[in-house]
Order: sequence, then C-alpha cells, then structure tokens
Amino acid sequence: MPLKKFKPNTPGQRGLVLVDKSDLFKGKPIKTLTEGLNRAGGRNNSGRVTMWDRGGGHKRRYRIIDFKRTKFDVLGTVERIEYDPNRTAFIALIKYDDGILNYIIAPQRLNVGDKVISSQKADIKPGNSMPLSSVPVGTILHNIELKPGKGGQIARSAGSYVQLIGKDLSYSILRLTSGEVRFVLSSCMCSVGAVSNPDNQNTNLGKAGRSRWLGRRPTVRGVAMNPVDHPHGGGEGRTSGGRHPVTPWGKGTKGNRTRNNKRTDKLIIRRRKA
Repeated sequence: MPLKKFKPNTPGQRGLVLVDKSDLFKGKPIKTLTEGLNRAGGRNNSGRVTMWDRGGGHKRRYRIIDFKRTKFDVLGTVERIEYDPNRTAFIALIKYDDGILNYIIAPQRLNVGDKVISSQKADIKPGNSMPLSSVPVGTILHNIELKPGKGGQIARSAGSYVQLIGKDLSYSILRLTSGEVRFVLSSCMCSVGAVSNPDNQNTNLGKAGRSRWLGRRPTVRGVAMNPVDHPHGGGEGRTSGGRHPVTPWGKGTKGNRTRNNKRTDKLIIRRRKA
C-alpha cells in the first residue's frame, strides 16, 4: 500500500508519514475470532517494572490468528483484508467452503476474492500453506514453524520473508532477512509469499503523542540518569557512557554478542550480520 503524507496544518502533521489504509475493511472484526487483551504495562506479577518504556496506549481486542494452518484440503476464500492493532502486518479473513471463518497473516499480493488452501502439496501462490518438503527451492516464504505443529514463528511482521535456498536430508535450509542461514525440519509448515505492509518501516509518527497511542512511553538515555539508575549514569558534567556500553542490567549492548543457546547452535549455518 502507498504511503500517505500530510499538509502541515498542525505541528503534529509536519513530517507525518503513514501507510494508506483506505483499501482495508472499515468495520469491526469478527467477534468470535477476538478475545480480551489485558496489558501489564511492562510490569511482572509483583507489580515491578521489568520492561522499561511500556504502558498506556489505546485499548485493544486480540484477533485470534491461525498460525498453524492445519485445516487441510479445504478451499478458502479471502473475504476481506483488515488492520490489526496487535501487529504490523495486515490480516486476512478466510471463509472456508465448510463455512468456518479464520484470520491468517495477509501476504503481499493477496486480494479479496482470492482462493487459499493448506495442503501437503499446493500451488505456489500467496497465502497457500504446505510443509517445507513440498516447496521448491528459491521460494519466498513467511509464517514458518520451528517445531512441527507448534505454529508459525519466523517471518510474521510487516514486509518480512524467508527464502528456501536448499534441502538436506530431513532439513530445509532457510535464509532469513537478518542474513542468518539455518536448518529447519522439512516437516514444518510454511506459507507462500512475503508478509503484507512492507511500507511500515518507512512511516514517521510525527509526534510523541502518536507513539503514546501505541503504548510506547518516552525512552530516557542511560547517560542522563544517576548512578543508582543505570551503569552509564552519573559523572561530572556530560559523559559519553564509557568505553563499554551496557544495558541497565549490565549486559553488553551495541553489537556485543549475548546469544547462549547451545541446544540449537548446530542448526545455525551462518549467524546473522553484526
């Protein structure tokens, strides 16, 4: 979808760039496919803030998305494309031939009236779902499982995709947009195409208030804090934060590697770009 720029009639519209959502469905979601969403504002079960800079934001209902795509060999029709406040991608309402309704992540070039199917072998068309073993090498994919039956976990946000670049025994080799190349079991399900709303990364919120509507609170730099609040805090005059930038909890940041998962190291052929 194209980007929408605004005439600066107000200060908040100066520099504002949003995605044009005029082609999306304008009504409410299917009530049976939604549930209430309670947000904790970054606080844990004892009420302490464990994730900074979160809280507030507009009230939301969670749309129940079919990440597993286990409704096999039943043809579905795209009824409409909708906005989802809980994710950057758009979602598509699918009506199957047996009357069941489901939401799925909408890929690019999926339009109202198109047919989608989930099967052991299906056409390579946007929105169709099948195991990695049935996908030809070179195909662009999204919503890929890491464990069979768990539901898609890789490539679900706006504009993201994964390319199948090879097969090796019971594994498929995937190249992620981060640059990482890894093995995934060929029995895992995936969906064809790249995720919708690729222009999401080119938006400009224009004002702090619009960020607050999304549930993001202001971010304070560590060097502006006191020593009790952050490792970068304190010092006479203005400081740069020292030679070793860290998180508030002392973990290295700005490029320092912190990954420690020996269980899945063997599945990663090439680490993502630094």
